[in-house]
Amino acid sequence: MDLGDVKGFLIDLDGVLYTGDTAIPGALEALSFLTEEGYLFRCVSNSTRKCRATIAARLGQLGFDIPERAIFTPPLAAIRFMQETGKHRAYLLTTGDVDRDFEGTCTDDGSTAVDYVIVGDAGDKVTYASMNHAFRCLMGGADLIALEKDRYWMAPDGLSLSAGPFVTALESATGKTATIIGKPAKAFFELALHDMGLAAQEVVMIGDDIQTDIGGAQGAGIRGVLVRTGKFRKDVCEKSTILPAAIINSICDIGTLL
Repeated sequence: MDLGDVKGFLIDLDGVLYTGDTAIPGALEALSFLTEEGYLFRCVSNSTRKCRATIAARLGQLGFDIPERAIFTPPLAAIRFMQETGKHRAYLLTTGDVDRDFEGTCTDDGSTAVDYVIVGDAGDKVTYASMNHAFRCLMGGADLIALEKDRYWMAPDGLSLSAGPFVTALESATGKTATIIGKPAKAFFELALHDMGLAAQEVVMIGDDIQTDIGGAQGAGIRGVLVRTGKFRKDVCEKSTILPAAIINSICDIGTLL
């Protein structure tokens, strides 16, 4: 495959640049190569446990020099969505410090009288009580926003459930359909394209999830390159109807396509 006409890249983080607390071998050099060759890139992560500042700081600890402005996360898209609707009352079912991104944007007084239930990867904060509170909010008139709907992710100790199964449970219980803000939502990819000032045909997505990364990118008219690191599974890839533009061992091989 020849990517000679590409001007920029959308790059997934977990599973592409690093797994757990370890950078993918050659990932730092790959980003340096793209920068030296004049390619633009944005990191489009479905991480919903950390605010953007924390993500940038963690990348720095792994040796990456990626500024906050080059990182796109679902909370940022959700904030813009809320601002456009003029509503700000929300119940956040999340974990970590991702709530910092919502400071000054949404309010939650603990009642069920909210405009939105916003669900991300909540980890151990997903309990009967928290899910039931979300259920009651939704039955009381709130709309459901999914920061992401991944089925699972590669945690340091192995594959782990992500937000998707719990979003689906709330949809099933309430009869409501979640508005997906993160990947693979078309609007999320379009936001990143707009920030780079590039058209879809000028950009390539690099990811380890054939559905969320590659399928989502293709839905926005962006070509997708699948890496064999992170959550990549050969059997899942072979059964999928989604066909990546190319499959490479890791991001360090991106130069072979240019």
